[in-house]
Amino acid sequence: MAQPESKKIFFENLSGAGKAIAVLTSGGDAQGMNAAVRAVVRMGLYVGAKVYFIHEGYQGMVDGGENIVEASWESVSSMLQVGGTVIGSARCKEFRSHEGRLKAAHNLVQQGITNLCVIGGDGSLTGANLFREEWSGLLTELVEQGLIEADAVQKYSALHIVGMVGSIDNDFCGTDMTIGTDSALHRIIEVVDAIMTTAQSHQRTFVLEVMGRHCGYLALVSALACGADWVLIPEMPPEDGWEDKMCEKLSATRSRGTRLNIIIVAEGAIDRHGKPITSGIVKDLVVKCLGFDTRVTILGHVQRGGTPSAFDRILASRMGVEAVLALLETTANTPACVVSLCGNQSVRLPLMECVQMTQEVQRAMDGKRFEEAVRLRGRSFENNLRTYKLLAHRKPESELPVSNFNVAVLNVGAPAAGMNAAVRSAVRVGISEGHKMFAVNDGFEGFYKGQIKEIKWADVGGWTGQGGTLLGTKRTLPGKHVDKIAEQMRMHNINALLIIGGFEAFESLLQLYEARATHEDFCIPMCMLPATISNNVPGTDLSIGADTALNAIVETCDRIKQSASGTKRRVFIIETMGGYCGYLASVGGLAAGADAAYIYEEPFDIRDLQANVEHLTEKMKTSIQRGLVLRNENCNDNYTTDFIYQLYSEEGRGVFDSRKNVLGHMQQGGAPSPFDRNFGTKITAKAMQWVSKKLVETYRQDEGRVFANTEDSCCLLGMRRRALVFQPVVQLKDETDFVHRIPKEQWWLKLRPLMKILAKYKTSYDVSDSGQLMHVVRNRPKDSDASVAM
Repeated sequence: MAQPESKKIFFENLSGAGKAIAVLTSGGDAQGMNAAVRAVVRMGLYVGAKVYFIHEGYQGMVDGGENIVEASWESVSSMLQVGGTVIGSARCKEFRSHEGRLKAAHNLVQQGITNLCVIGGDGSLTGANLFREEWSGLLTELVEQGLIEADAVQKYSALHIVGMVGSIDNDFCGTDMTIGTDSALHRIIEVVDAIMTTAQSHQRTFVLEVMGRHCGYLALVSALACGADWVLIPEMPPEDGWEDKMCEKLSATRSRGTRLNIIIVAEGAIDRHGKPITSGIVKDLVVKCLGFDTRVTILGHVQRGGTPSAFDRILASRMGVEAVLALLETTANTPACVVSLCGNQSVRLPLMECVQMTQEVQRAMDGKRFEEAVRLRGRSFENNLRTYKLLAHRKPESELPVSNFNVAVLNVGAPAAGMNAAVRSAVRVGISEGHKMFAVNDGFEGFYKGQIKEIKWADVGGWTGQGGTLLGTKRTLPGKHVDKIAEQMRMHNINALLIIGGFEAFESLLQLYEARATHEDFCIPMCMLPATISNNVPGTDLSIGADTALNAIVETCDRIKQSASGTKRRVFIIETMGGYCGYLASVGGLAAGADAAYIYEEPFDIRDLQANVEHLTEKMKTSIQRGLVLRNENCNDNYTTDFIYQLYSEEGRGVFDSRKNVLGHMQQGGAPSPFDRNFGTKITAKAMQWVSKKLVETYRQDEGRVFANTEDSCCLLGMRRRALVFQPVVQLKDETDFVHRIPKEQWWLKLRPLMKILAKYKTSYDVSDSGQLMHVVRNRPKDSDASVAM
């Protein structure tokens, strides 16, 4: 679909000629750093700048010599899927001294470098800003010592700094997600899922210690993602007497028939008096008070290792390109900035504002102002903590509000990973709000057949990590069965509906809204949550399940490319799912380092295919050994996967051979990713709170019933740019292409030029969302959610 015209930078106008950019990684390593380095190098070369690697971080800058090397396009090939940082990272005491920074300045001037892209944590970025502030003074000293010519002071008068935050702890204020955090969550959740099976076998309690000396983000989000029984974090130490409360909670969980307990402890966890709470202390406490068989697992540096997730590759690639754009636009008066992501938008923030806010969090914790520390971490952290407490700790029956409302939850359409986490969240939040929750099996087909039963708190225990949908789902729409569905609603006195699904769920909600004209049973609050791997639902930028599918595609592409390692040059043609929506092919292509991705939304013809083949042929002759081409399953009726495979095989004869692979339903399977678990959990909690509010607003006291027939009582809750927004489904009709089952406008199409640039194509790049230098604020935009940034 054609997108609205916006400001674009074209290759001819985006000039970095005469500029030299250096990229370094500093401090602790993080998965995704290599993707950021690759993006900086290729975007820098694309705009005509010289780009340099600085090996071993600031130590390499101080030592100079072979540590500062000019980068080429080929030098960053095959690094996208590699964890850690291939250019090395080191902590450097010498750079903290004036003499060390003087040496570093000398080494940079010798290469003509005045643009630095620093990937690291707050310490690395603070050091970069100090270096920038001292720059002119350092050059003057170098002239006085006779190490550089006097005209160099004028020629290299300003040092420009752009930072990207690489830290698995996600401890940097001002950015929703730091590079490496999502991959670290993947490692943690992989371990938790594996441990759960052995814990269940032996009825054991496991205490897991995760990284986070000063920030509890990893502990908190992994606890939310796996449904842990207890979590201990430094920002919000437990109240005095927590030991008894924790043991009571573990005992109560076991008494309901659960065979295991999971406790997650951040390495920096403390009590209210600042005394450390270690995993060993927690284990001894459980053994002493309850006598449970208890084990400790300390994950350690496993969390830093492994390949980066799809999310981290996309985040780092987008940030790397944005960093180069920021460097091209800087002037002598531009403050050093950090490029980051807010929602799904790139933003630039003053570096020192972010650093100062991060330091303020630590000061609040040191001063035992823990509520303030949580607030300073941002809305997302607060939301994570609040949601965890709501779902993990059940209130006694006597403390629950009595609403007398019945709420039904069902899945519609194809299964998507994360649906079970959403249902669990709906059930537990609903019960906490005082409602009676009903589960409908097999979508609307089960609804009209009467497959409806009450579902309790304990019934959804352990659901977060389960793939597919435990309630069952069907593509059946309600239109032909409204009479029977209305009858079932009367029979069970259903007062509100929560529908979790894809495009069929959207169509179903429209049909139920229209059925209000003939059946008052549908005059109730109804809400839909988007859950589909295709990410083709109007009204939302992201859908539950899409991230898991992207990771399946990226992991498979990595393996397929590796299969050609050591063989002759080879191109792989990969077919992805998605119907007519090219999200998986496009974003998966960006994350996997594809050379091309064919989609329905961007029409192509035989000339485009020929140009792609010639482009790959040229690259194969000069550099790369493996090519990757993705094709959306419905991108074109005639240019099928077989056709494209045969075309590449014939036209590449003598240069490369071709292979094809149809990924199929493996994209729908598997355990949900941490992102999908948390997105599903939090978006559903918000939806249930909306349902509760609408039930109260629409209850007619005199008639003793709920009556809601306005547009805003039948909504879709979606992620729009930086906010979660409730939108009446009727108003979304005009935004929808019903024939092809896709929205008319799709934000991710703006990412396609980025994929082409990184694959060495000359193209235009839309920068309508770039170039905005914002400021860090204590209260983020309402409904902003850190873990839904892609």
